[in-house]
Amino acid sequence: MMARAMTTRLALAGLLAAGVLGAAGSVRAQEEALPAEHWTFTGIFGTFDQETLRRGFQVYKEICSACHSMNLLHYRDLAALGYSEDEIKQIAASVQVTDGPNDNGDMFDRPGRPSDAFKAPFANEQAARAANGGALPPDLSLIVKARKGGADYVHAILTGYGQAPTGMTMQSGMNYDEYFPGHQIAMPQPISDGSVTYADGTKATTDQEAFDVANFLAWASEPELVDRHRMGVKSVLFLIVLAALLYAVKRKVWAGIH
Repeated sequence: MMARAMTTRLALAGLLAAGVLGAAGSVRAQEEALPAEHWTFTGIFGTFDQETLRRGFQVYKEICSACHSMNLLHYRDLAALGYSEDEIKQIAASVQVTDGPNDNGDMFDRPGRPSDAFKAPFANEQAARAANGGALPPDLSLIVKARKGGADYVHAILTGYGQAPTGMTMQSGMNYDEYFPGHQIAMPQPISDGSVTYADGTKATTDQEAFDVANFLAWASEPELVDRHRMGVKSVLFLIVLAALLYAVKRKVWAGIH
């Protein structure tokens, strides 16, 4: 009896382990399934393309900003995207910002300034949940750094919407996304072909819009990336020159010793 009980326990443990490993394997397979895009900002010589960033900002401003905040970004930061001072002032002034109190102790609304943070779409978290069926749209300031897969994850999520496979039961209010964990996401498909009209004439396909906004969000998550890459290259070159000089000094000092 004891041997049979032990055998049963071992069998159950084996099944449990197989289930856990199977689930982990499924998660790994899902992560590995993310399509890999070519990003100009990767690698030691990586850099951001300003035209792509400007298009990405347009996608965020016209579509994503209706639900998602970017609390860590200020309008003045757009200078890095090639916007002039007058353009930044115009972009900032297009929103109303709550300020105060004034001399009477009252809060008031005023046009935005370059020094203001990007205006959030909702006054607080509760208002955001109430407007989105209980789901809280995440702040996008650091989304590329916060999600495994980075820009690939953002691009995949935005292009992964579609019809649920036959036999899959979708929860109420959820949308099917091929690359979202669990394949059910509360956010309706935000972009599609022609969602925006690019000022530079670029054709606004779903893939292009997703690519552009993923670049913009990657820059927002790490705006000092290019400077860091340049500093890294300079440091490596300095170490190479230093190593050569040290080797030459060593040869000189020990030249007379056999």
